[in-house]
Amino acid sequence: MIRTTARRSVTLVEMDRHSKRNALDIEHLAGIRGAVEKAADDGTRVVVITGRGTSFSGGADLDGVYGANFRDALYGTLGAITSSPVPVVAAVNGPAIGAGTQLAIACDLRVAAPDAVFAVPTGRNGLAVDPWTVRRLALLAGGGPARALLLGAASFTAQQAAAFGLTERLGDLDDAMAWAEEMSNLAPLTLSYSKRALEAAFEPAAWPADIDAEFLRCWDSDDAAEARRARTEKRSPVFQGR
Repeated sequence: MIRTTARRSVTLVEMDRHSKRNALDIEHLAGIRGAVEKAADDGTRVVVITGRGTSFSGGADLDGVYGANFRDALYGTLGAITSSPVPVVAAVNGPAIGAGTQLAIACDLRVAAPDAVFAVPTGRNGLAVDPWTVRRLALLAGGGPARALLLGAASFTAQQAAAFGLTERLGDLDDAMAWAEEMSNLAPLTLSYSKRALEAAFEPAAWPADIDAEFLRCWDSDDAAEARRARTEKRSPVFQGR
């Protein structure tokens, strides 16, 4: 379930699926996207996204992650956040794994609680994140930390993430809401312009077409199928590179 609460000029969007560590499936991704878009249409000044319970998001719900429909829902939601005309803040209250990290970095700013963890373990499941995610990680955290996440399957604590620049502040939901309240009093046209200008300056849309093709090849690979079988059979996958 996605819960939405309006607090003056700030809209709080909460993932409330804590029995599954706020895992993301098509339904919940659509709920987040709809909540962000509706908040902007309704005149909110800032959106805050967080998870209820002990996790921000444990990542994609692996029961439904394999397939184009999930990819479309995920990247459609991330695009709605980055293109929203209002600032979006991630209150990372706990682990943000895989698609959870992607959701956090799609937001404009991040406030990480002491128990927050960031990881993108696609090398363990034969899948891949798109070129936008790779670039965004490198822009926020730097090339070295991005390589550690993507090539070394590393995980970062909140303190490490703050040191790398992957999160802008340390704190809990109250701290994130207080920062959002401060931003809600700033000039909205200026914030909207600044967000668009930052996106245009640092993240132009184009990249080589063969990168997209290679990304999709990972999702359709035998290795991805092997990871799915291994998960069902409760064993470690054996990857063959095809």
